[in-house]
Amino acid sequence: MVENVMTVPAANTLPSLTGDVVLHTNNLTKQYGKRIAVNNLNLEVYRGEVMGFLGPNGAGKTTTIRMALGLIAPTSGSVAILGQDIASHGSRILPRVGALVETPALYLYMSGRNNLRAVASVLGGVSAARIDTVLDLVGLRARQKDRVRTYSLGMKQRLGVAIALLQDPDLLILDEPANGLDPAGIVEMRDLMHRLTAEGKTVFISSHLLTEVQQICTRVAIINLGKLVKVSTIEDLISGHGEFVVTVERAQEALALVKAQQWGKDARLDTRGALVTSAPGKRGRDLNLFLVNAGFVSETITQSTQDLEQVFLELTNSGTGGVQ
Repeated sequence: MVENVMTVPAANTLPSLTGDVVLHTNNLTKQYGKRIAVNNLNLEVYRGEVMGFLGPNGAGKTTTIRMALGLIAPTSGSVAILGQDIASHGSRILPRVGALVETPALYLYMSGRNNLRAVASVLGGVSAARIDTVLDLVGLRARQKDRVRTYSLGMKQRLGVAIALLQDPDLLILDEPANGLDPAGIVEMRDLMHRLTAEGKTVFISSHLLTEVQQICTRVAIINLGKLVKVSTIEDLISGHGEFVVTVERAQEALALVKAQQWGKDARLDTRGALVTSAPGKRGRDLNLFLVNAGFVSETITQSTQDLEQVFLELTNSGTGGVQ
């Protein structure tokens, strides 16, 4: 049976969508003995976004996801999905949530399509047309009749996502959905996330592939030791603190000139020999004008950006160890 894929029988009467907050945690806490796995987590996920959920190993990501899905009870605090408290209204609201938590457990002796049919029967029936749709969405239509034991790890992961999509959920919660995917599969998964949000769905995704998170997500929430340390758009997180990268001849001379200015005192050359500096008035055009007037004609001026992995390590002080 598919133990790690969230499946809840369809409800007859469901609440209507209210507001833009799809997932909300309020002082969410989980404690195991003396160890606090999740510590007063307050988080909001908005309709139509792909939100990344990041943290080092043991930071509390999977514990948070399990509480959000009603798989484990919080020690204190609460989770609301689509405006409904999970503890009191889980049976009504969870059918509108699709989830993949860790590696899906599948019927290996059955075909991909029959795996979907088996889960569909538990859900109270899903049309053949819907099964066709999710097979197309995850790129498994051509292999639908093959036994799952012949699937690669990445194909099994995509089948798990297909199961999570069976009920056409409003919110999709995915824990490491790109696990085991080859580069082509990762691109397909990225495209799938974008297609889902274009349809108005919301995706909450935990991943250790920070390069993919940077390309897929609109916002990220970073936790460390159970505590929320940062919520930001990707753009703001990697913006580079208002600096510019300038490709210019006689870079050393240009550097000396810029460092003599109050706004450029922290200027430096990067590993490629380009000038990295703040700008007068924080505007690139003013920096360009300053350099031209001083006899330095720049070939390019671009805003400096940071790599998400670098930002992540700075925020979590995780110079060693991986992300989970």
